Amino acid sequence: MSPTHDQSMAELVALVAQLSDRVQLLEEQAATRHPDVDEEVLLAISAACAAYLGHRARIKQVHLRRGSGWASAGRAAAQQSHADLHAYGDRQAPLTLTPRRGTT
Repeated sequence: MSPTHDQSMAELVALVAQLSDRVQLLEEQAATRHPDVDEEVLLAISAACAAYLGHRARIKQVHLRRGSGWASAGRAAAQQSHADLHAYGDRQAPLTLTPRRGTT
């Protein structure tokens, strides 16, 4: 074999070693950031989907989310609906069950 061939082969072996180390590091980071979801949780999700859809559905992916986006949006909606019912806030018109003229 020629010296350039041996040199390029050595460079390739070094690159493969670097990539292997990098892949191992990324897999370790992914394992800590995305832990496995328990089977009980998957069964509960499957049951909820089946109840909502009316038939069994295949769950293909489940993503574990960290954060309170849904929770804070739900709390804000509930608090706003209670504020509307109890006349809190800057409502212009009174809350009535009968429609106003010209709205139906």
